[in-house]
Amino acid sequence: MPSSALAHPPRWLNAVQLHPAPAPLQRDWLFGQDSLTRRLTALSAGRFTVQPLVQGWQSLRQDECLALQVPSGSQGWVREVFLQGDGDNWVFARSVAARAALEGSGLDLGKLGSRSLGELLFSDRAFARGELQVCRYPAAWLPAEVRTEQLWGRRSCFRRDGLGVLVAEVFLPAFWERAAQA
Repeated sequence: MPSSALAHPPRWLNAVQLHPAPAPLQRDWLFGQDSLTRRLTALSAGRFTVQPLVQGWQSLRQDECLALQVPSGSQGWVREVFLQGDGDNWVFARSVAARAALEGSGLDLGKLGSRSLGELLFSDRAFARGELQVCRYPAAWLPAEVRTEQLWGRRSCFRRDGLGVLVAEVFLPAFWERAAQA
């Protein structure tokens, strides 16, 4: 669903702009600079999996075009997955890259399958991660089976040369239950 269909698109905020601040556990996960894949793998004692949901060329949402600094309505590669721990959906992740920048970049997002994009981005030192931003992610943008209001989401843009890969991660209720137990 395009962001224009939302009455109130989300405001993505950095750690300084976010008031009131989330609880310490939430703040740690929302603004942690290390690989989310590695943290989820540790939290699940190695029982971490990636379940692909959607991937292919689509029109990017307005907020994604702004973040990637591409014209409104640009085409891009969209990949949506569940990051799972112990077989539970812990995080919904949506990664996008503008078609014009992706083609010829040498990065083939279509071949990731059930591998983690985050692991690829963190292992390639040519990618620089931009600032983490958070919002209460719109329920309308979530898959039906996890559609819930007011879930925390975060995003950052990984850049290499002219390529930007915007990665958004939405923490689902089952994740917070497990994180609180750890």
